[in-house]
Amino acid sequence: MDDNWSPVTWTDSAANRASKFATGILIVTGVEGTPDMVTPSPPPDGVASAPGLSLGAVIARRIAPFICLRYAESTSPLLSSLSVEVQKLQFLNTLRSRREFFAKTMTWNLEKCDGHSGEDAKMGLLRPATEDYAAEAIEAVRSGKVIAVPTDTLYGFACDACSVEAVHRIYEIKGRKYTSPLAICVGDVFDIKRFAVTDHLPHGLLNALLPGPVTVVLRRGSGVKYPREIFKPRLDSIGVRVPDCNFIRVIARGSGSALALTSANLSGQPSSVDVRDFENLWHHCAYVYDGGALPSGRAGSTVVDLSMLGKYKILRPGSAKEETVAILERHALVEDGNAS
Repeated sequence: MDDNWSPVTWTDSAANRASKFATGILIVTGVEGTPDMVTPSPPPDGVASAPGLSLGAVIARRIAPFICLRYAESTSPLLSSLSVEVQKLQFLNTLRSRREFFAKTMTWNLEKCDGHSGEDAKMGLLRPATEDYAAEAIEAVRSGKVIAVPTDTLYGFACDACSVEAVHRIYEIKGRKYTSPLAICVGDVFDIKRFAVTDHLPHGLLNALLPGPVTVVLRRGSGVKYPREIFKPRLDSIGVRVPDCNFIRVIARGSGSALALTSANLSGQPSSVDVRDFENLWHHCAYVYDGGALPSGRAGSTVVDLSMLGKYKILRPGSAKEETVAILERHALVEDGNAS
């Protein structure tokens, strides 16, 4: 490069002088040619050649067009005015690019919310049905929320049986008719007498049947007030469960009351033996507790009416009819003659 080089010695037009000035900048930074056609100049003696453009060349390629424009502005009023318009266009293009970027970002985020994030949120409801999560479930029940839990027969929706709002919520989730009552679930057999009349039953009968896959229907006790949806329509009877499943029994004990319990499915649809069977209903629950695939089939519990002295009536065969009848007859109960 000529040490006496100076851009002010050029006498061409303003645009040409600006172009040559930018070319001079390119030469200073180790690049020969024009802003549009740049080639690296040979390195000084003793300096190893690197592939591609040098750092200075890259910087020069970036800044040369702006130097051209600024130099031209200082020498031509017309180009100065033009540069203002160019800057406006650059600003508008930048604004439009940013708007498009944010629009794409928002679209991606919305798709994520409807897709992966929705899936993540749904999966966030899922918990293992272990005692480590029992305290969380108890707190949800006490707060008037609905949870989904495994039992010894099917997956069920459960809530505080004394919460009118929570009980109604279960009916809404299932699309269940209010003429179909819900059962209650207690933690231990000796709790049944807190909620139902048991004095007329043979000694040891309830302990022989429960815990197990049986719902016993009894006359309700007078000490606890429940929403009418818990009771059998037009009768003062109540269905009681003590499932042979430790997780739900721990929750029932910790609730301080009893749980309203019904199968986790839409009314009229197949019952659920796996959490995936009712995945479309997860979002209605505070938590869904996964106990794995249940082995008892979809028949549900055997429902037996024990409200009559010395008699029984099978209301639903369920999964344990034969075993239940054998136990009842061993305790000298006879089938109600009006049984269908």
